[in-house]
Amino acid sequence: MVGALAITQTIGYGVLYYAFSVFITPMSRDLHAGVAQITGAITLSLLVAASVAPLVGHWLDRHGGRRLMTAGSVLGAAAVLAWSQVTDVLQLYAVCALLGVGSAMVLYEAAFAVIVAWFESMRRARALLAVTVVAGFASSIFLPLTGFLVDRYGWRTALVVLACAYALVTVPLHALTVRDRPVPAPPAGGRRRIVGDALRAWPFWLLTTAFLAQTAAVAVMGVLLVTYLITLGHSPVFAATAAGLLGVLSVTGRLVTTGLQARMRISLITATVFVLQGTAALLLPLIGRDAAGAIAAVVLFGLGFGVSTIARPALVADRYGTAAFATLTGAMTLPIKVGHALAPLLAAALAQAAGYPAVMSAVAGCCLVGALSLLAYDRRGRTDGTAPPRHVR
Repeated sequence: MVGALAITQTIGYGVLYYAFSVFITPMSRDLHAGVAQITGAITLSLLVAASVAPLVGHWLDRHGGRRLMTAGSVLGAAAVLAWSQVTDVLQLYAVCALLGVGSAMVLYEAAFAVIVAWFESMRRARALLAVTVVAGFASSIFLPLTGFLVDRYGWRTALVVLACAYALVTVPLHALTVRDRPVPAPPAGGRRRIVGDALRAWPFWLLTTAFLAQTAAVAVMGVLLVTYLITLGHSPVFAATAAGLLGVLSVTGRLVTTGLQARMRISLITATVFVLQGTAALLLPLIGRDAAGAIAAVVLFGLGFGVSTIARPALVADRYGTAAFATLTGAMTLPIKVGHALAPLLAAALAQAAGYPAVMSAVAGCCLVGALSLLAYDRRGRTDGTAPPRHVR
């Protein structure tokens, strides 16, 4: 099951998310629309995914992931196929709304809910690591692959190829390998009580604030880093290559974080990583004009690029157990995904008004907020007696 999910998450992120950037230029030309109009479609997809995340989480806790992820694979493939036939921006937005629903049903949040319900202790940490390490290469695989398909066959045929490949791989894997929870789901009343208690207490909102702030910072760097490096005087090739390190380094960060979990509380590990990312953002305007300095700052920031992906499910499962894990994750995902969608737009406006150094300061501020929130969460957990042990349960 873990191997299958690693494959489906890789192709899922590659087709349903990363490939979009390759289609912006040819779609803008053929649909007679501006880049901002086209880019707004993927923002809508993220917002729709955020809005349905609580419903998806409730379903996962009650019924498990097999039927939901299989149906989501079918919907995702159908949306990509419909995307290949759009003739105007309104149709593109409608298709991307469906893409958002399908993404919420099959990507990390759903896969993590399946893993958390099935595995315990360090086996859970290793399973999460295995899936995210493989899926961390989605952009490295699918950006050049999609670029080749667009160059060779055109963007519409490329989408047909991606839709067929996605359906052929993910539908049978989800249908045949995803297992529902090994014990029956707890009564609905018990889940509601767990969720209600969590939503009324500070720790849940401290976790949400931490990952909302850091996700916003990561989203801004992911979208604007190449442009900023070019502004600093680097060539487009160097800027793209340096930014490409983020994906590779995210895998390194996940490996290090998982390795340290046996010795330190993951909240403290993650807070430290967030501080390092904030430091990197502050250093970039100071040392980024030099190639070595730019690479050093990108490497430092990139080490935390994917840490929150494995830290968030681990922290939620450690504190609240697995009975209402997906519901709580869905509630937490809603504001986080909204922040992920809107942060690059706000950062672009800030860059235009005050320059990129101001954007880097804002990124550093978000990382600091994330670190302080995690430290407050860890401190509150130790004072109220609910902190997890130094190892992952």
